[in-house]
Amino acid sequence: MKSILLSFVVLFSFSSGNIEVQAQKSKRSNPMAPIKTVQGLPHVLIIGDSISIGYTLPTRALLQGKVNLHRIPTNGGPTTKGLAEIEKWLGSRKWDLIHFNWGLHDLKYMGKDGTNLVPKEKGGVVQVPLPDYEKNLSTLVVRLKKSAKQLVWRNTTPIPPGSKARHVGDSAKYNQAAERVMKKNGVPTLDLYTPSKQNMKDWMRKADVHYYPHGSQALAEIVAKDVLNRLNIK
Repeated sequence: MKSILLSFVVLFSFSSGNIEVQAQKSKRSNPMAPIKTVQGLPHVLIIGDSISIGYTLPTRALLQGKVNLHRIPTNGGPTTKGLAEIEKWLGSRKWDLIHFNWGLHDLKYMGKDGTNLVPKEKGGVVQVPLPDYEKNLSTLVVRLKKSAKQLVWRNTTPIPPGSKARHVGDSAKYNQAAERVMKKNGVPTLDLYTPSKQNMKDWMRKADVHYYPHGSQALAEIVAKDVLNRLNIK
């Protein structure tokens, strides 16, 4: 009986350790989990939707040892979500740089009852109309300026043909509105729209606004280079 009990304890301990290792590994690979900061390095915050979630980890890897790269612990969604949660996301820290975007969720079509991704042809309505988007973005930029030494607007990436409840060309329209806001507030733009459009068939999934892993890696390389240049880090 003692032998059986001992075997069970050993097996349980081994299994529990394995679970713990797996949990730690999962936590490390979660782009939205808090990071362990390194004293003396600048603090950079990424605000954005699933496109930025996709390039957070590879960007962080490229900036390791040079920058504390944080991101908001959620999908940034539309500007309306930004307005509701911006205080919580920014916290009390004075950020050295904030890299931010809203757009793909603003321009997507939704059911009138709130159902996600309902095409216009089936009665869907745009989640945040263009005039409201521009107004919301203006409010957000004013607030972001109070918490950052530098801001960089990352423009909205393109929409491939056939994407559900999003329409080709709408990213460009929303980017034009954002450009007016950024120009008025003296905020520079990192252009991910153009290289994404040029490499759409390679980087982006078919009929989907999201990227293959190597596409997210390509975006990460652009973002990491931009961060280092903005902070004057070699």
